Amino acid sequence: MKAQKSQSLNDFISQCQKRVEKTLQEVLSLSVPSTKLLDAMRYACLKGGKRLRPVLVYASAKAVGASLKNSDAGACAVELIHSYSLVHDDLPAMDDDDLRRGKPSVHKAFDEATAILAGDALQTLAFQFLSNQKNELSSAAKLQMTSLLAEATGIVGMTGGQSLDLEASGNNTVLEHLELIHKLKTGALIKASVKIGALCNSEIDQPSIESLERYADSIGLAFQIQDDILDEVGDTVTLGKPQWSDKAQAKTTYVGLLGLQNAKSKARGLTEDAIQALDGFPSSADNLRALATYIVDRIN
Repeated sequence: MKAQKSQSLNDFISQCQKRVEKTLQEVLSLSVPSTKLLDAMRYACLKGGKRLRPVLVYASAKAVGASLKNSDAGACAVELIHSYSLVHDDLPAMDDDDLRRGKPSVHKAFDEATAILAGDALQTLAFQFLSNQKNELSSAAKLQMTSLLAEATGIVGMTGGQSLDLEASGNNTVLEHLELIHKLKTGALIKASVKIGALCNSEIDQPSIESLERYADSIGLAFQIQDDILDEVGDTVTLGKPQWSDKAQAKTTYVGLLGLQNAKSKARGLTEDAIQALDGFPSSADNLRALATYIVDRIN
């Protein structure tokens, strides 16, 4: 059955997707010495994907009463980082996937060296854009956002998680270690997205930050469990990437460890935990609440 979203969430996601696409188009309209490299960056980043991480930036900003305008740079930066990670994840030395977002991976559409460089350039562009953002936010807030994104991207975040994931391929992995891998590989950038959105309100208090962190931890893990479920029950056309790629690489998954039904139950429980973490927030956080459910209802 196709995942259902409320009309209000549909409208919000569409609004966010249009905003971040416009910003990405502007950021990737550069005068550069290598047009091939820029073409690869645009190919990797534009007109594709759910834009979930930017949507989380905007939803978190809205939850704390911040403007979407002040959130544009953060939303764009996390999508640039996400796109870079996908380019590198697909490389032959990593997951060796030939299909991404329903089209050939960057190393297939261009070549492996260009894909590596495109990923590198997308990553550095994210930090350049985030630190130089032109809006009403203070220099301290911009610095904190940049630091958050760097931590989420590095060895104690996404990159470290990818390394652990590669080390675990072909080995038996216990549940606790699998959760650590995905807390870093997937959850760290999701958590950074939520926190960057919250920092768009300069008066955000620590209890609110901590509640949003609990929310983000829960949806980050739920997102990965749903990915594992979709790898088992989805199809390549709908997913936009090869089905059963985890099995092909002998990766341990939540479905493999828990079974399909228990994995679904765990994802649902995490959704409930995420929504409960927002108990102290007003209706301005309703999009965050709806996104928690959407994450485990999605079909790609």
